[in-house]
Amino acid sequence: MSKTISILDQYPAYEVTIGIEVHVQLATHSKIFCSCANEIGKEPNTNICNVCTGHPGVLPVLNKKVVDYAIAAGLATNSAIAPLCSFSRKHYFYPDLPKNYQITQGSDPICSEGYVPIRLEDGSEKRIRLIRIHMEEDAGKNIHSQQSNESFVDLNRTGTPLLEIVTYPDISSAYEARTYLKALRLLVQTLGICSGNMEDGAFRADTNISVRKKGAATLGTRCELKNINSFKFIGDAIEYEIERQINLVESGNKVRQETRLWDTKDHKTVTMRSKEEAADYRYLTDPDLPLIVIDAPWIDRIAQTIGELPYQRFDRLISDFGLSPQEAEILLDDTPLMNYFEAAYGYTKSKSLINWVVRDVMGHLKEHKITLVQCKVTPEKLAALIALLEKGTINNHAAKQVFEIVAKTGQTPADVVKAAGLEQMDSSDELQAIVLEVISANPKVVADYKSGKDKLFGFFVGQVMQKTKGKGNPTLIQELLKKHLS
Repeated sequence: MSKTISILDQYPAYEVTIGIEVHVQLATHSKIFCSCANEIGKEPNTNICNVCTGHPGVLPVLNKKVVDYAIAAGLATNSAIAPLCSFSRKHYFYPDLPKNYQITQGSDPICSEGYVPIRLEDGSEKRIRLIRIHMEEDAGKNIHSQQSNESFVDLNRTGTPLLEIVTYPDISSAYEARTYLKALRLLVQTLGICSGNMEDGAFRADTNISVRKKGAATLGTRCELKNINSFKFIGDAIEYEIERQINLVESGNKVRQETRLWDTKDHKTVTMRSKEEAADYRYLTDPDLPLIVIDAPWIDRIAQTIGELPYQRFDRLISDFGLSPQEAEILLDDTPLMNYFEAAYGYTKSKSLINWVVRDVMGHLKEHKITLVQCKVTPEKLAALIALLEKGTINNHAAKQVFEIVAKTGQTPADVVKAAGLEQMDSSDELQAIVLEVISANPKVVADYKSGKDKLFGFFVGQVMQKTKGKGNPTLIQELLKKHLS
């Protein structure tokens, strides 16, 4: 794999340090501290109760499933699971935070000191270390009017269960940042604890970036990028921010600690707010929630629910199925396609299977805007088609036709071949007669070919295939043409 071009290639004296905080919205049925449905898309301020809107005198009750999901995330990221942890109140004042504090975890998070392995462009593995994973509730949402100088508050999201996953500053390029985020999103999707939908805010990343001269003893001043909802935009924003900070340093100016947003129209980061000092959130242990005691049987029960993880599956796709890293990545990014491939592999061990899946099956789905569930070329039928091709019953040209007919009708490949008369023509005598006919009909092209214009050989192959209506054995045709054109 070729190395991804980075803005850092233009500034070899500098390096970038990146740490990422990800908010993972958990896919529980109810919110974290009340029985309100954990769902989006409702009319504003309709999916709320006295608990999630912070009415005086109400008491939160912890959703145990949130803890289950946090333990699963901890185990999948090689983290230490705390035997005892608690919730804290993080105080700040904002219109979408009705209690004026957020229930989160402070100094004793449920998970700590884990890592997520990522694969670099040279094929090596790098571990992105995690400082912590903690549970918390989400705040509401402020909606700013485009027509008037007004803002509105929707509290439907208040109390939505979140995991915050915080890395060490181990990431050193936009490529690594994107790769880590993709790996983490696939991980939580595989665990079934999060939809991973970035457009809906189910998977949100805040990226902290600083640059410094190589060999410098201290890190540079960091800026935080917030509210970017696609991997491409995150990569583009990091690249822009790296160059912006380097240019400031080179011109003798200071990088200000601030939070910035990505302007997708002008392709640049813009100031959201300054952040000169760390906020004093006045953390205190929440007196309304008990300590969480996590024993070994609880952890073992969750461990038994965790199947094959993405990085384990990646290794298996290469070792057991003989796929390239690029082919394995394609399947990892699409779980239904991965399952389809594995099902087809149960019928055929052909090396060409992955090409049919990636090229023809994926192409058909995209062209017709359908899902694998709707696709009439089942794994068994695809395997049967490949078998007909490799036995020599049909050639490549006919195989494409068979695929299209099966995709439209759902017939078996054998029935299609029989009904359409697509069996490969393998008779040497029959093909030789056609070859001689083509050569006889094109004396000038034959003379040009024999004078050294070798590319004309394809013309003869095409003419013979046309006369056999695409059913001729290509290998035999080429052998006969070489014999009679020599």
